Amino acid sequence: MTNIGYIRVSSVDQKTDRQLDGVKLDEVFKEKASAGTMKRPVLEECMRFVRKGDILHVHSIDRLARNLGDLLSILKTLTGKGVALEFHKERLTFTGEDNPFQTLQLQIIGSVAQFERAIIRERQREGIAKAQAKGKHCGRKPTLTPEQVQEIRDKIAAGAEKKALATEYGVSRQTLYRILGG
Repeated sequence: MTNIGYIRVSSVDQKTDRQLDGVKLDEVFKEKASAGTMKRPVLEECMRFVRKGDILHVHSIDRLARNLGDLLSILKTLTGKGVALEFHKERLTFTGEDNPFQTLQLQIIGSVAQFERAIIRERQREGIAKAQAKGKHCGRKPTLTPEQVQEIRDKIAAGAEKKALATEYGVSRQTLYRILGG
């Protein structure tokens, strides 16, 4: 039996040191990625690594998945391989055995995590809308300044090739076409 840890944070400035602190682990997989996607290379590597009889330790359910569908899929894959999954914050262990109470707990907690994520997204959208209403720019800064856009327009009018201008200004052709409006 091998004790394996999966530790995940969403952003670069978050710390992983509080997760699974004090848990004796033989192998640890650490990842900095959003749980909003199943395309997480370290999680995929971890799931390939685990073997029958292993225990995968995760700090909390939201560190593994942000929606019930993904959570159940991961759980089914792991327990199908004979791997036990232990969530320390919730104090839940899933072994794949037919236990209606564990299944109910997992579905309730997973649904709550999914609901919380939806609320966060809604608040984020509301905040962006309020900021935009106040005239604030949200999102990434423009790639080119208004002066650079005018320079490009002038050069195109003088016969310059768009592909060469994209290279010169360090943008993709798609970005150049979007900025020029077609």
